[in-house]
This record gives sequence, C-alpha cells and structure tokens, in this order.
Amino acid sequence: MSETKVLPIDTFIEYTLYNNHSGYYSTKNPFGKSGDFITAPGISFLFSEMIAIWTISFWESLGRPKKFNIVELGPGDGKLCNILIKTFKKFPNFYKSVNIFLYEKSKLLKNIQKNNLDKKNVCWIDNFKKIKDGPILFLGNEFFDSIPIKQFEKKNNKIYEKYLKLRNNFPIKTVLRKASNKIIRELKKYKLLKNNGIVEYPKLGFEELSEVTKKINRHKGGLLLIDYGFMKPKNISTLQSIKAHKKNYVFNNIGNSDITSLVNFKLLKEYLSNNNLTLNKIVSQSFFLKRIGILDRAKIISRKMSFKEKSDLYFRLHRLLDPSQMGELFKVIFAYKSKKKFFLGFN
Repeated sequence: MSETKVLPIDTFIEYTLYNNHSGYYSTKNPFGKSGDFITAPGISFLFSEMIAIWTISFWESLGRPKKFNIVELGPGDGKLCNILIKTFKKFPNFYKSVNIFLYEKSKLLKNIQKNNLDKKNVCWIDNFKKIKDGPILFLGNEFFDSIPIKQFEKKNNKIYEKYLKLRNNFPIKTVLRKASNKIIRELKKYKLLKNNGIVEYPKLGFEELSEVTKKINRHKGGLLLIDYGFMKPKNISTLQSIKAHKKNYVFNNIGNSDITSLVNFKLLKEYLSNNNLTLNKIVSQSFFLKRIGILDRAKIISRKMSFKEKSDLYFRLHRLLDPSQMGELFKVIFAYKSKKKFFLGFN
C-alpha cells in the first residue's frame, strides 16, 4: 500500500541530503572527478593558500591575539583545511595561537576529512559550545548554498508556501498552502514580497548563522563566506540538482544527487547587518583573489615549473577567475566585529 504525505520543500531537501541512512551526504563522496562536483580547493591549491594568507592578515589586524579560533563550516573533503594548515605552519607565531575546528554534519564526510588531515591539528564539532575564549573566524566555501531553502509564491496579494506531495517518499507534485503569519512577517521584514512570483527564503540557513553571529558578537572575529549567487532577486526558482558534474531535474535521483540553490547575497548582507556586524562591500571571487595576490603568487611559483606544469597552473586559475567560469558567479562576503576596519580583498 502506497504512503502519501506532504512536506515543505526545505524539510524534504534536508532529509534527502542529510538523513543518516539514505541521505546524499551520508552515503557517498560527492567531490572530485569521480563524484558530482569540484569546489575551488579541488581546482587549485592557490585558492586555499590565498585564504590562509588572508586569515593571517585578519589575525594581525586584531592585534595578534594569543588565542585565535578558526571554524570551517562544511569542510567537504578537507582539501581547504589541509592547505590552510600547511601554510599556517610557515608562520610560527600565528600557528602557535590558532585552534582549528571543523563543523560537519555528515559522518561519512567526517571520516573522509580524518583520512585527509592530521587529527592532531583539528577538532571536529557539532556545535560551537567548545569555543569559549579568543576571537573566532568562521570560514565557509560553498556552505550556505547547501542549506535547504523555503520557497513561497505570491499570487493576487496572497502568500503561499510551496510543499511537495510525496508518494513512498518520492515527490509527485508541488502543492501550495497558505503561508503562516509568522513567516509572512519575516518575509516582509526583508522586503521580499514586492513582486509576484517565487520568493526564496533561507530560514534554516539563518538559524545556522544565528549561532555564528552570537559567537562573533561575544568574542570578536568574523565570517567569510564564498559561494555562488546573485545580488538582485529575480523571483524565479534557483533550486538546482547536480549529478556527475551536470545539472539534472531537481527531484530526479533523490539521495543520489546534490540539491542546492543560488545565494541571495543582498538578503544575506541585510541579515548579517541586522545582527550588529560590520560588512565590507560584496565582491566577486575574481576580484577578491586578485586583490589578495593570487596572480603574483602564481607568477612566483611558476618560475621553476615546466611548460606543462605552468599550463596546468594557469588553466586552473582561469577556471577560478574568468567571468564565464567561477569568477563572477561566485561572490565573497565578509562580516566582522573588530575595533579596526579590515578591507583586504575588498577594496
């Protein structure tokens, strides 16, 4: 006998991605050529080196505190953290002060990270309670896009939330239900109901960031997020599914493909500003990496490379920086609490 039920879109996606038995991130390694996607740290080690140098510069701007905490949000396969540690070790004063925490939900990915990293250098956490002293820098590369979003539709001045009707846990159609007054107030607060069409709202994402902003306000520090997204909402669905490096229909291959959405950076900036953090202007990934010296670094290390190695290095850089690749679609936002302004990478 078939079982039918109705769930909000974010609840369904959360289950398909993260449940312990059949969730996408609980049952497979999605990273690399043999997986479904490659992120910037897997494209070029220079990306991670630049993040490391930027992090050390931020620590210096805070007055070189003797205790400094770094939390990587959603560390993936551990490639970013691996290069961060290698780079940090070249700066002994900084390395002595730093504690590195990895915030990861997936047991499978935790095990992959543990195989790729020296366990002495990092601590895995499920929440931020262990971090009690010293400024905290939260780093998230392609973290926020992976947190499921709610979708609403505005029709004839009425607001409906999108649900999925499921049969035997498989979506058969979308259903509109009247949105609660509480969620409508939240949408109005951020002026998301001006136009008809689809409205996306990262309720779960903001719940995650609520704890992050509290820690930053209490201990000083910041949040650096790098992700794909937009500045001007278009009132269309941005949900997408990736399998074997290609887009497929969002609700095909449930549990076997990634489901993400584009980040609304204008909304994200407003949320962080409302939580008493200082924000720099939002810049493209290309702008950020160039400003912190990725091309200069490439020039230095390529001097001793063979032609083949140099070609590979710049091919990978092209992918990170070119406007038609990741350069413009990916954006960088930095929110922080500090006595001094910190603009590196943003001006």
